[in-house]
Amino acid sequence: MTGTEFNRRLKAAVAGSPSGSLVFLGNFEVEEQWARGETGLPRLSSAGNTAVVNRMDEFALLLGDVDDHVVLKTEPDPGYLAYLRELGLGLPTVHVVRGQDPGNTVTQDALADSRLLAVLAELGAQGALLSPHGVSEWEEDLAGKAGIALAAPSADLCKSVNSKVYSRRVADELGLRQPRGWACETLEELRTAVAAASELLDAGTTILVKEAFGVSGKGIAEIESTRRLERLERMVASSARKSGAESIAFVLEEKVAKVTDLNFQFTIARDGGVRLDFTKEAITEGGVHKGHRFPPRLTAEQHEVIDRTAGLLGRRLADDGFFGVVGVDAMLDPDGGVYPVIEINARNNMSTYQARLQEQLLGEGQLALARHYPLVLDRELPFDTLRQVLAGLLLDRPGGSGLVVNNYATVNAGAASGSPFNGRLYGLITGDSAEQLAALDEAVAERLGPGGALDASRVQDTDTARPSWKGQK
Repeated sequence: MTGTEFNRRLKAAVAGSPSGSLVFLGNFEVEEQWARGETGLPRLSSAGNTAVVNRMDEFALLLGDVDDHVVLKTEPDPGYLAYLRELGLGLPTVHVVRGQDPGNTVTQDALADSRLLAVLAELGAQGALLSPHGVSEWEEDLAGKAGIALAAPSADLCKSVNSKVYSRRVADELGLRQPRGWACETLEELRTAVAAASELLDAGTTILVKEAFGVSGKGIAEIESTRRLERLERMVASSARKSGAESIAFVLEEKVAKVTDLNFQFTIARDGGVRLDFTKEAITEGGVHKGHRFPPRLTAEQHEVIDRTAGLLGRRLADDGFFGVVGVDAMLDPDGGVYPVIEINARNNMSTYQARLQEQLLGEGQLALARHYPLVLDRELPFDTLRQVLAGLLLDRPGGSGLVVNNYATVNAGAASGSPFNGRLYGLITGDSAEQLAALDEAVAERLGPGGALDASRVQDTDTARPSWKGQK
């Protein structure tokens, strides 16, 4: 039987057998679909950034094993695939959509590809199940048109349990500690919450207003005055009335002091069994996820709170019919107390895609830091060129120290938007101490940043009149 421990556990939970076959689909930011038709807050998004987010689909490559499949928007860089295999990682069979649109999610592209639908139908006939990052109507539509069963609950249920309103009310029901706050599904509930929150604002407390399906720092407003909160209430009410919405979905809560963000994940089996997979320190900046650090620096008492919360939430979600991966955001306060549930993300999480690397590449007692590095490029960058730029810093064996890249598609995803374009390099740094992790992180950032080895390689490439990166690829 092939597969890593997490891969087998996941299959046993969602497919009923650890030896089954899954077809992974990295439809990141599925919250955008769940939020369609919902009253929301003003948002800004650039085409280049959308293209990069849509290429996060390549994370799914490292979730499957050799008996699995993955649907991607483009073929992975051949140098990147060779690098992963050198590390001893078994990879799933890759199926690429035809005519991908950078502005589309991988699901949208797959729906438009009749050839791929036929391939999925054949896999479904062989017993494979479709395993998306999260399930919206689009993924349900894809499964239906292809004739392949989903390894997940219905889109309606997935949307329901991923609402921040659901998180707030379930945590209240279970008696779990939360910042003071209010869940609002009607304009009357919003008025009541605004009146109560205004008292906190007058006392100097900051209030957070969150859309039910906000993600990656979007759909959240930080409010420090009653006047602004009341103005936001009027805007939401006006928008709801204009659209004819019969309900809204927002959470208002106080911004509390914290020292550490946490993320823990558990998996719920179809039979209702719950297993805590891991707990990690989450690195965030302005509400935007930047990476993870693990194992977390927690006391036995803090671990106990997380364990208990995972069990309570898992059983409650199972009672509502949910099964699959669940990630939960949590926090530590300055006194070491735990806020064990800030929000529930009943879908794959960034940390989900690190599970196989954690199992297969980390040595005994090693630490890891997952993060991404922003890039500004004027042409596409082949992985083999990056490998030269980061020579001596890339992980070269299990149990070693260095950076292992876990998504390369996001590096060049923005190229279609023109030059220069922004990219992201995602990776996991492994090492034997926190100091070594920090030194490696700094060294990688320096080589990729302005004036670093990446800039130098571009100058050298131009001076020697070699083919451009795009041409090389």
